[in-house]
Amino acid sequence: MKIVVIGGSGLIGAKLVSRLRQDGHEVVAGSPSSGVNTITGEGLAEALAGAQVVVDVANSPSFEDRAALEFFEMSGRNLLAAERTAGVGHHLALSVVGTDRLLESGYFRAKMAQENLIKASKLPYTILRSTQFFEFIDSIIEAGAEGDVIRLSPALVQPIASDDVSAALADLAVGPPVNGIVEIAGPEPFSLDELAGKALATNEDNRRVIADVRARYFGVLLNDRSLTPGDNPRVGPTRFENWHSRSTAQP
Repeated sequence: MKIVVIGGSGLIGAKLVSRLRQDGHEVVAGSPSSGVNTITGEGLAEALAGAQVVVDVANSPSFEDRAALEFFEMSGRNLLAAERTAGVGHHLALSVVGTDRLLESGYFRAKMAQENLIKASKLPYTILRSTQFFEFIDSIIEAGAEGDVIRLSPALVQPIASDDVSAALADLAVGPPVNGIVEIAGPEPFSLDELAGKALATNEDNRRVIADVRARYFGVLLNDRSLTPGDNPRVGPTRFENWHSRSTAQP
């Protein structure tokens, strides 16, 4: 099966490309660095020729409201149009659990616009909404840093290892389109401040975490439903402690 991975050089994309190739598929890792650009359209037709599946895991290079919206709308329109021309049979996209509940944030409005373009495209599709990755916990901590104190919401999160997300994408890519949304989350819920405390402790970082219900996440006030999945999500098997042990053991 020929599968094109847009964003194939990123955190999730590179893992997905490797996994699909190991499974024997013909995989094109599409990114501007490989000559496939969904903004300019460069290389799209060539990359998609003969492809059965396109997986879009590309992310906006900017989290600024307007820039993110422009990226997801332009990239989405160009990619979906090229897929229609090429006769692609399945469009699979990675999105975020809680996107529809976080629309106060310009970034999540941009993700919602991306999802809506996919749904309106009339192409067979699957949208995988994932919870936050373990790999991004440190950046969340730094966003809440005020000197030696970290202020974060006590809202629940259910983070996941990026390896588990790439495995789910690989499984969905070779299956039939769902024509709907699938959610995936990690195996354990934590309050965001608790998770930060665990991460700081494992890194021997002595900064203090303060739970603050007024602390914002990408500009949004959170509650326990904001970042957690609904009923019966897929569940990745990797627990935080196992992920951290594995990640720190890697050279």
